Amino acid sequence: MKAGGAARSIFAGYHPLVNYLWFGYAILVPIFFTQPVYLAVSFASALAYSLYLGGRKALKFDLGFVLPLMVIAALFNPAFNHKGITILFYFHYNPITLESILYGICTAAMIGGVILFFTCYNALMTSDKFIYLFGRLVPAMSLIISMALRFIPRYTAQAKRIASARRGIGFDVSSGGFFTRLRNGGEVLSVMVTWALENGIETGDSMLSRGYGLPGRTAYSNYRFDARDRILLAVLAVLMAVSLACCITGAISVMYYPMFIMERVRPFAGIAYVCHGAVCLSPFALELREDAQWRSSRAGISAKPRARQEDANGTF
Repeated sequence: MKAGGAARSIFAGYHPLVNYLWFGYAILVPIFFTQPVYLAVSFASALAYSLYLGGRKALKFDLGFVLPLMVIAALFNPAFNHKGITILFYFHYNPITLESILYGICTAAMIGGVILFFTCYNALMTSDKFIYLFGRLVPAMSLIISMALRFIPRYTAQAKRIASARRGIGFDVSSGGFFTRLRNGGEVLSVMVTWALENGIETGDSMLSRGYGLPGRTAYSNYRFDARDRILLAVLAVLMAVSLACCITGAISVMYYPMFIMERVRPFAGIAYVCHGAVCLSPFALELREDAQWRSSRAGISAKPRARQEDANGTF
């Protein structure tokens, strides 16, 4: 695991079109195609990439939030959904079926994978990439979405600063009686709402004064669609097309109710699994290859001074 890896991510350096195409596939496919193998591959890929980018912080988030949420989702379905013909046992006169348990596990994998992919998105993507892609198509909507995506981390950081400042003057939200903490928390919330409204107005005025959304307006961007982007985009497009075609044509169909039935691993299904895994693991593979090349180059650089020193010692 690598702390702070997002700042040096090789995948973040690709063109925004490549980034958004991959994230769109990685997030939407598990939602619309609840195929067990697809869900397992997506979750494993999301977990590996999340830990790579976030390091220990991501590990705490995964164990403290994502894992409990997945357990709750896995238990929620068989507790309230009693469909299926394979009854395993009865709990308070309610049948617990194998099909509902399997569907609950797949739902938990889908939820966990999507959340982890969104954490990777927040680590890699920036608002200027979103505006670069969608600013000319839907300028107002792209600005709103861009502001919404960055609102939560900015709101959290500002709330911490306000709470820290109030703690210094004795108005801490974690000390005192219940009504005292409630009053102090309400004052922090009031300050935060005022700050958010003022920040939104200032951002809107700033964008309006710069002519954002006007026809003919140009915008600077340092994104260039080079050969590296074209190659990766072509490879991902082919793999995604094959994977989606297998999903749509029913080559990897699955049925949960009333009986769990999944297609056997036939040639088309195997191709679909390989393509889906290659797409989901492609950014992680690029990061590992870049790290290996970096370690190899560092080892080569450090080996040269030692070789010169040995040659110098041999001459005397």
